[in-house]
Amino acid sequence: MSTRSIGEFKYLKPESLRETLRLLKKKEGMVRVLAGGTDLVLQIKQGQISPSLLIDVKDIPELNELKWNKDSGLRIGAAVPLSRLLESTIVSKRFNILTQACSVIGSTQIRNRGTIGGNICNAAPSADSAPALLCLDANAIIASEKGTHQVNLNNFFVGPGKTCIKTNELLIAIEVPTPPAHSAGCYMRHTTREEMDIAVAGVGCFIVLSLRSKVPKEVRIALAAVAPTPIRVYKAEALLVGKPVTEKVIEQVAEKAAEEARPISDIRALAEYRRELVKVLTRRTLRKSCEILGIEINR
Repeated sequence: MSTRSIGEFKYLKPESLRETLRLLKKKEGMVRVLAGGTDLVLQIKQGQISPSLLIDVKDIPELNELKWNKDSGLRIGAAVPLSRLLESTIVSKRFNILTQACSVIGSTQIRNRGTIGGNICNAAPSADSAPALLCLDANAIIASEKGTHQVNLNNFFVGPGKTCIKTNELLIAIEVPTPPAHSAGCYMRHTTREEMDIAVAGVGCFIVLSLRSKVPKEVRIALAAVAPTPIRVYKAEALLVGKPVTEKVIEQVAEKAAEEARPISDIRALAEYRRELVKVLTRRTLRKSCEILGIEINR
């Protein structure tokens, strides 16, 4: 079996966010940020990238925050491991769709090492955390030496493996608004293997119930692995807002979600199969969210 040698690179482990941002500003060749490294190290080993500088940010305090406030919501540092999110009772109670999504990423070992920031910064169309975060209307907090700005996750992904983060910038946190009362979400995916596989298609659904009319007043549906980036399907969402939930409406929403998807055919699945999966998973996640909310689905 042939082996590939890894080129030389410099490894630095700054002790502060300020020092990290200063290093990023220098732009010494190809610079990569190392947090969990579950994707990055493999890319280097396989020769997909050859960085000249690795900046290890695992121990930067601001990137390891995990805190919740009723008013400001949940703040997840970019270097917070997935396993830490899964251990959080606040996340499982108030942001359960995110718990569902993170629980299916990789193995126990991967979740212990891999980070939430890395999962979205890798910008894989199949990233499981992305639909959940899109459904929760999350924002990326991005910093540079010039300051910090916020980007809604709808505008974060720009292409396969590409985000809006510039070379002198760093994702420091993800902020998630506290979901309103009487809301619920569900994430489901299909894989060719039960464990340790990436999604052939994934669907997240989130419903906010109107107490006055007992119908959905807000609906968010996000897809993974069926477009160049994780996406919201706004036309499908609109079909359910303000209407009694019936099997016919659910079918219409599922059909529209599949229409808005832009899947490709590859070694794992044909585009037509992925569209069909979007329909199936949209139906299931909608029904499950309605079940949690106690919404009766009429025939």
